[in-house]
Amino acid sequence: MGSASIGYPFGISSRFDGKFNSRSEITVSSLPCKVDVSRNSFSSASSSTHKELSNARVCSLPNTDEYCDEKTETPILDSIETPSLLKNLSVKELKQLADEIRTELLSVLWKTQNSMNPSLAAIELTLALHYVFRAPVDKILWDAVEQTYAHKVLTGRWSAISSRQKNGISEVTSRSESEYDSFGTGHGCNSISAGLGLAVARDIKGKRDRVVAVIDNVTITAGQACEAMSNAGYLDSNMIVILNDNRHSLHPNMEEGCKASISALSSIMSKIQSSQIFRKFRELAKAMTKKIGKGMYEWAAKIDEYARGMVGPTGATLFEELGLYYIGPVDGHNIEDLVCVLREVASLDSMGPVLVHVITEENRDTKTGNKIVVKDRRTYSDCFVEALVMEAEKDRDIVVVHAGMQMDRSLVTFQERFPDRFFNVGMAEQHAVTFSAGLSSGGLKPFCVIPSAFLQRAYDQVVHDVDRQRKAVRFVITSAGLVGSDGPVQCGAFDIAFMSSLPNMISMAPSDEDELVNMVATAAYVTDLPVCFRFPRGSIVKRNYLVPIGLPIEIGKGRVLVEGQDVAFLGYGAMVQNCLNAHSLLSKLGLNVTVADARFCKPLDIKLVRDLCQNHKFLITVEEGCVGGFGSHVAQFIALDGQLDGNIKWRPIVLPDGYIEEASPNEQLALAGLTGHHIAATALSLLGRTREALLLMS
Repeated sequence: MGSASIGYPFGISSRFDGKFNSRSEITVSSLPCKVDVSRNSFSSASSSTHKELSNARVCSLPNTDEYCDEKTETPILDSIETPSLLKNLSVKELKQLADEIRTELLSVLWKTQNSMNPSLAAIELTLALHYVFRAPVDKILWDAVEQTYAHKVLTGRWSAISSRQKNGISEVTSRSESEYDSFGTGHGCNSISAGLGLAVARDIKGKRDRVVAVIDNVTITAGQACEAMSNAGYLDSNMIVILNDNRHSLHPNMEEGCKASISALSSIMSKIQSSQIFRKFRELAKAMTKKIGKGMYEWAAKIDEYARGMVGPTGATLFEELGLYYIGPVDGHNIEDLVCVLREVASLDSMGPVLVHVITEENRDTKTGNKIVVKDRRTYSDCFVEALVMEAEKDRDIVVVHAGMQMDRSLVTFQERFPDRFFNVGMAEQHAVTFSAGLSSGGLKPFCVIPSAFLQRAYDQVVHDVDRQRKAVRFVITSAGLVGSDGPVQCGAFDIAFMSSLPNMISMAPSDEDELVNMVATAAYVTDLPVCFRFPRGSIVKRNYLVPIGLPIEIGKGRVLVEGQDVAFLGYGAMVQNCLNAHSLLSKLGLNVTVADARFCKPLDIKLVRDLCQNHKFLITVEEGCVGGFGSHVAQFIALDGQLDGNIKWRPIVLPDGYIEEASPNEQLALAGLTGHHIAATALSLLGRTREALLLMS
């Protein structure tokens, strides 16, 4: 059980009590490769594959509080209190441990709707890393939280698993959570940069610990990762980069022959590349050719590059050009090969940065009965895509650019309908923004779809390549506000503030699906200024909703939904629904309040705001964003307009000035003080009815 207490203005406090988190065999006897484990030599990690479920959506799931599954025995897992205990296990026990972890994660993660495949694919790699290295003395950094569940299980956080705690394993890794987390895991591409920093700090302080940075083949394409590898090659500090290649590609039609493959030859070559004898011979050859002369040294270096390029996979020489010694590919599910290569690499003393290319498969599984597919209500993303398809049917200039770690399933509809007008650039948000600006300059109408937390990376491009040049780019900000089990990692708390502060940006937010459809039409209609609109994750308001034809909204025009007196709620975006909930609660207490939908943060509907101030005693603005957003724009206006000099009293309700950890969406809203009950209680307190406010919150 956990508890939290957050204070609100006017003597109201919210207390929440509940279960939440702070939210495959090759033996080469002639090679100098020693694997010192007890009793047996390693064999391929055994696990069966499962069929992918196609054309199905994993949506809302049963109430896990009422779910009771048969407890699978995990004797070895239960005995692992620290990663150091792995060194005492036999081969058979290590294989069983991998299966136990895989089975347990499968039985749990479906309940939290978290992506399970990345962590399932990385189980053997995780075991090998903790078997070879001495964490936490040696530093192991992860690039994406989706790969870290097995790591969390092995490092003493098994009690946080969802079968024992409602909200599952914490989505983040941080030093404050565990000493085994060397650096906080964000939402991709930071592990090499942070790892290099740790390596340089180690060298300056004269220490000898090892630094290992794990990154996958999606996030390694991000600009920061390339910059970090280039800098690592220049600084030549000892560190190990593990490229966890799960064979995902932005191009689903890419031929399998273009991907790195695992064979007996590749296994042998990986062991040769990582062996001490080969490395010493290579260093000796380099030293000898340097003494002969620069020409001989450069000639020998080219021969080395060509030879390694011929035996390595396509693109391997890229890492060599960046200054990283490439080893691979290695079978990420063959613990023998993994341990052999990692042990040899760990013995390096003066080789500079090394990249180990590990091939994993996300469809490996030990049982198939745990993938639950159920039908859910339609989401805001579904409605957005359907509305955009309608607009694109009418306007051939409309194109979509998507950036981020994962693409929303809903966008597949647009991609299949207009394949030549859809561009998924992956984790390249800066490129996505400037690319969209170029499309706009070329006469097209780009809709740039980026989750709120990922748009933060591209703010410089938003400012200089879009807003300053008045390019008509339409920013579709998804996952706005609180995001449940993804906690603070992907929380969209800041976009209202940083987008609406731009001089030329039209900033709006829909209160429901009808407004969303109309804002898609509005964005398509605007051709002279940049536009942004945000919407949350989750289900839409209405059931059995049929998307109508969108009608453009007058720019800067809000609306009054319910007329009342004394107190006015001015909501922005999805929080309008919570204002309506507060209205219903207050109606039962004999209070009739006004509810207005601002629609626009910029330009603000100053006539609407002025009327609300002049006809009410209290104005309460409500938004699912940080301080400095919508409420600040309202405050700026009413202060300069002289409204605060009169009888109106203004109170803002915003997200707390902190990071809200993983929990269910409703629990997060309660912690943030943004539920209908909190809004209604604020109104009651302003009216002097404090006792009723407290009763409402009890």
